[in-house]
Amino acid sequence: MGLTFYSVPRHHRQGIPEMKYCLSVFVLALALVAPAAMAHDYSQGPVTVDHPWSRPTPPGTPMGVGYMSISNNGSSDITLVGAATPRADNVSIHETSMHDGVMRMAPVKEGLPIPAGTTVELKPHSFHLMLEKLESPLREGESIPLTLRFEGAQEMQVELNVEPLDGEVMKKQSMDHSGKEMDHSGH
Repeated sequence: MGLTFYSVPRHHRQGIPEMKYCLSVFVLALALVAPAAMAHDYSQGPVTVDHPWSRPTPPGTPMGVGYMSISNNGSSDITLVGAATPRADNVSIHETSMHDGVMRMAPVKEGLPIPAGTTVELKPHSFHLMLEKLESPLREGESIPLTLRFEGAQEMQVELNVEPLDGEVMKKQSMDHSGKEMDHSGH
């Protein structure tokens, strides 16, 4: 009982370079399209929401955050008046600001205005969404359904992607607390 080896006939091998070329073109096209698919932008009417994301939360942490850019591409002003998710009892809009060397965080009770033709960023140490009384921790890689409610535009469904806190993100978001206090009395 001997082993038999087969080779591809020469006339079948002639198509291999063309297949490699087609495969290379396909991989290149996929590489160009994949970042756009990962960007997770949402558009509805005059509103575009870009890169909604959150951070992982440790077990037992009752609050999470939501960040994104919201663009008003219309000719009328709109206001983000609230949000909701099945993952938290309440979602509120907050602003973090520095006053007399003290970092303060307070709810934005009247909503967040987004004038026509502008973009508002919800980001660390600025405007953000507070996901209060989480039902369970937010885990890296999850997508959290979120409904954004507007005055002047229809409510919108988006998903917060829970993204890792890598070194670059940590550098941008870290705060020097030396000699500073955090005031949460606005809650």
